[in-house]
Amino acid sequence: MKNLLLVAATEFEIAPLLKWLETIKAPEANLKFSFPELEVSVLLTGVGLPLAMFQLTRALTIARYDLVINAGIAGALDKQLELGAVVQVVSETFADLGVEEADGSFTDLFKLNLINAVAPPFQDGKMVNTFGSAYDFLPKVHGITVNKVHGYAPSIEKLKRHTNAKVESMEGAAVFYTCLMYQMPFLEIRSISNYVEPRNRDAWEIALAIENLNDVLKNMLAGLLENRYE
Repeated sequence: MKNLLLVAATEFEIAPLLKWLETIKAPEANLKFSFPELEVSVLLTGVGLPLAMFQLTRALTIARYDLVINAGIAGALDKQLELGAVVQVVSETFADLGVEEADGSFTDLFKLNLINAVAPPFQDGKMVNTFGSAYDFLPKVHGITVNKVHGYAPSIEKLKRHTNAKVESMEGAAVFYTCLMYQMPFLEIRSISNYVEPRNRDAWEIALAIENLNDVLKNMLAGLLENRYE
């Protein structure tokens, strides 16, 4: 039996998948779905780095999984990514872990020599999914994780100047850090709900992003379930 942990910040982001699973089999306690060939445990962490890191650390302390999948929506820094597109995030950075200088510039903790930029799980200040090459069915992008979603034009421009990331989330780096430290195979799958631009909720496509994300997740699980439930 494969043992899979599905991690999402909110139930809202994976609600269609949960509904699909529930039509096949009623969940056990703590949102666990057991099939002959697959066991799917669902972990809803709450929004943000501290909540995601604590909840995932606790889960990985209790049990071992064959694969952890972090799924959710994200903002795109690159407008070549279409709204609703689903991507695999292959590297992550803690984008706002550092100090704001007197001139308004940003210096991260690696440049301040407060964190070793090449000590595991970091590679030149980034975290790279060394397990992700086994999964090659989605476009691959680099991500950043933030404590505040960017919506102010000057701060967005500053952000773009010091990162080559394509997407922004609030939990991805927590999953990367925890899984890499535990040497746990994992994926981060995100769908694009909005562009990182001056905040305008009317331009967001959350429903489309969630629909497309959950279609990908259902196809993945159907494959693991030998396509018997498509």
